[in-house]
Amino acid sequence: MNGIRELVGILLCVQGVGGGLSKILDGGRSWFAQRHLLPEAAQIPASVVMILLGVALLWSARETRA
Repeated sequence: MNGIRELVGILLCVQGVGGGLSKILDGGRSWFAQRHLLPEAAQIPASVVMILLGVALLWSARETRA
């Protein structure tokens, strides 16, 4: 179960950071999920939420491993 939590946490962090940077830097479409699925105004907040959820999942996987 920790492996799945870590994988999903990493994916959420990568999608959140990459999608947020993509939105801020060039504004074009990219392979990041929130850039394709959400309206323009919701993309930055969604990126922040994805990063926070990803970090929380990674943290919880770390806590149960110790």
